[in-house]
Amino acid sequence: METETLLARFVRELAVVDPVAVWAHGSLAGGDYQEGRSDLDLIAMLPGPMTPGVLWRIAVLHARLRREPLAPKLHCTYLTPDTAADPARRHLTWAHQQLFGRPVTPVTRAELHAFGRVLHGAPPAGLLPPLPEGSLREFVLRDQRDYWRRALDRPRLWTEDVWVDLGLVTFARASATVRDGRLISKREALDLLPALGAPGEVVDDVRGRRYDDPPPVTREWRARRAGLVRGYLGPAIDALVASNG
Repeated sequence: METETLLARFVRELAVVDPVAVWAHGSLAGGDYQEGRSDLDLIAMLPGPMTPGVLWRIAVLHARLRREPLAPKLHCTYLTPDTAADPARRHLTWAHQQLFGRPVTPVTRAELHAFGRVLHGAPPAGLLPPLPEGSLREFVLRDQRDYWRRALDRPRLWTEDVWVDLGLVTFARASATVRDGRLISKREALDLLPALGAPGEVVDDVRGRRYDDPPPVTREWRARRAGLVRGYLGPAIDALVASNG
């Protein structure tokens, strides 16, 4: 697959910064990966420190990969042993064709410990501290309350496929984590959504774009779909948070 070719080249070229380990998480590690649609979510543990020279070599590496098939889907966050423990700390990240800082969330940390795929070096267990008891549950509830619930106040966002897809899937995954302590795949999330009361036609819409090749979404359906999603997610998030706060 083009995915494996890109991953092999990335790990090979990353040798210029002497990584201690490179791991995959998300669908690439946990199943349900869809080539050309799913992101390639990676974490690289570097020996440190993150000097200007290291940053420059990372930027050059990603610039060289720009024209490779699937390269726009490749996202990598760079940790060092001295910076890895704090879930709130922002780390150098390449995503969406640019470098910026973002944290490695408790969800990502839990995925790495549960089913992280080792592409190079040591496994996550020996390098990434485990999550404190209850912190994953607390994070997903806070994320639903403080991020996704507030995003519903911006109607225009919900005319876009990515917000519909992530909003619904993230809610279903959060519900499973809060209820059962489980991390579930996007396919499992889509299967769970009808039981959580999500509009069936919207779930079918998300499923079709992820696994099939449906016709383009019309303007009329975008507007109606946005209303359905916002009308569902608002009360659903409120109920999840209220019953588990």
